[in-house]
Amino acid sequence: MTGGWRVGAQAGGMLLALLGWVSSCVTTFVPLWKNLNLDLNELEVWSMGLWQVCIAREEGAVECRAHGSFLALPPELRVSRLLMCLSNGLGLLGGLLAAPGLEGWRACEGKPELKRRLLLAGAAAFGAAGMATLAPVSWVAYNTVLDFWDDTVPDIVPRWEFGEATFLGWFAGAFLAAGGLLLACSARSAGPPTAAACPPQPPARAAAGGHPPHPKNADLVI
Repeated sequence: MTGGWRVGAQAGGMLLALLGWVSSCVTTFVPLWKNLNLDLNELEVWSMGLWQVCIAREEGAVECRAHGSFLALPPELRVSRLLMCLSNGLGLLGGLLAAPGLEGWRACEGKPELKRRLLLAGAAAFGAAGMATLAPVSWVAYNTVLDFWDDTVPDIVPRWEFGEATFLGWFAGAFLAAGGLLLACSARSAGPPTAAACPPQPPARAAAGGHPPHPKNADLVI
């Protein structure tokens, strides 16, 4: 792989990973994982996140209330809290590890093997962060679908639907995983440092007769 392609892959991978990390942080804290429209009162829209429930009224007022107890939450929301916080931490760690390993970064400039290992470690952290984002978002979405099509619930009961944060979380996980993959490929393509292209020159051959030239006449020997 040429150096220009490798630098481009590193820049693109880092950009994707950072964009995914920021999106994952936004997904963690916005109360838009689920939406609920009440048929009896169409002027209110309920939305639920990992930390609070909000009610948006037609006049523009928004009222939010934090979840009462962590243990009272459904299992998918409890696990999602932990995994999303883990994803945010892994994304930050991946950025701190991968940045010194980028080509053109002056840190560890004289240690190519160390830069390569840092880049691989950062790529692995970004990939793990992507999985830690995709898992809880997909789990909550799956349970939302099951509850929506549950035949045991009467039709007059409102159903929760996908919120905007669900789609943002899927994009965030995909960006983190794709960025980590690009960084890993660019690090592996660099390979270990190669030996010098020009081997050291052998010592000057001895003068005729097997005796080395005298220092005073060394500049006359061809």
